[in-house]
Amino acid sequence: MCAPSKPQALKALERLPKAKILYFTPHSLAEVWDNIREVGAATERNARAEALIQRCRDRLEKVRATTAGLRRPKVFCMEWVDPVYNAGHWVSEMVSLAGGRDELASREKDSVRIPWEKVAAYAPEVLIVSPCGFDLEKAAKQVALLREYKGWELLPAVQTGDVYAVDANSYFARPGPRLVEGVELLGHILHPEAMDWKGSDVAFENLSLSVR
Repeated sequence: MCAPSKPQALKALERLPKAKILYFTPHSLAEVWDNIREVGAATERNARAEALIQRCRDRLEKVRATTAGLRRPKVFCMEWVDPVYNAGHWVSEMVSLAGGRDELASREKDSVRIPWEKVAAYAPEVLIVSPCGFDLEKAAKQVALLREYKGWELLPAVQTGDVYAVDANSYFARPGPRLVEGVELLGHILHPEAMDWKGSDVAFENLSLSVR
């Protein structure tokens, strides 16, 4: 289940036979790996869990090494559009590994509502529209709301055509191995000259033609 409270989860499970309940609330990539270890221990697949974690770490290190010497653009990952929410949990860590910096994010904390004026003053060079739980099609439709914000057209990201919608549901919002693909996706968006994207064709979309 996605984001239930602990009492809700326990109540829902009362009707089932006795079962061991694993309750995860990670706020960082390290905590996601710890959760995978817990699943491995609970299912007696410790070695497979460790192997999966190592594969994830190896892929992340490859992205980090590829982008390490490149210019780090100023990024804003928007977790909700109306009202505006910043990115929370592990997302700023993902941006950093991908060779960017999101200075408005709540690192390893819940995302929070922030005033649009703060975003405008921050002047992001790359804007990632990643509404929590939305796929690419739903995320891209949020552009109509973005145009309503004062000074939208003056953002550097809008001026240079660096506004992107992403499939947040698949690559950013859910704590699991696919977060690695999310980092690879960000690496390609931020540094396309250095990183190819070999994943899904519906993972992201450049909104530059529709945001102005």
